[in-house]
Amino acid sequence: MVDTVVCYRAPSTEADVEAIADWLESRVDAAVAVRDRFLDEHRTDDLPERFAAARVTSPYDSDTGNTMLGTIRYEERALENPDREGGVLYDGVQVQRALNAALPPAERDLETLHVAVLDRAVGTWGDHDGRWHKRVNVLGQPAIVSVPGLYEAPAKPETYYKEKQRHALLSGDAPPREVLENQVDGEFLIEDDPRTTDALKGYVLQAYHYLETGEAFCERAGCRLFNAHYHEDLIDAQLRGPAFCPTHAERYALE
Repeated sequence: MVDTVVCYRAPSTEADVEAIADWLESRVDAAVAVRDRFLDEHRTDDLPERFAAARVTSPYDSDTGNTMLGTIRYEERALENPDREGGVLYDGVQVQRALNAALPPAERDLETLHVAVLDRAVGTWGDHDGRWHKRVNVLGQPAIVSVPGLYEAPAKPETYYKEKQRHALLSGDAPPREVLENQVDGEFLIEDDPRTTDALKGYVLQAYHYLETGEAFCERAGCRLFNAHYHEDLIDAQLRGPAFCPTHAERYALE
């Protein structure tokens, strides 16, 4: 039984963790607290090396890690200055183990769920297709919620990739935000989207639901507990009503 949820801020992102915590506390039978960035609150000397070891080096290679001195130094700088981190994918399971080890022993019990909202992109290896897949969250203790994953993990509309490729061929760089928003059919979230906080609420609830019930995700599209693989489905589940399928509405919907 989860009696306390601790949510950790991600100050270098658009996510308002206080607002997420307030939304969560109104729906769950647990106290919800907010702390500063997980990687500041629970810093250990070996975290830079463990992040370096969790780096994905190829989309199609399950082996991870680059623990050369230069990479470890990069990870040390990223811990100190999160605005400088970016463009790296990490094995979410390895990162989760590293963060679990960084928790004080007294806080590793399953009655206290830690939800680390991170500015890192994380993924899991797919044995079924032999490649890495970016994820919005990794369930467990602590749960990881990746803000970059919200933008990058679900597939965007096909026209997005075509427009991005066309613009790159013409100009050599990525298309500006307004170009993508105006010329791509379909809805999707992009970096620093003002809808970030609302969209992340369901992913934090998924972390609580998993630890409380053992159920990973809801099978019904449109429910906040649904694991969306496409941006259209993500928006439908997290930003449109009703918030929950009938089964989960009984547990989480407000009267």
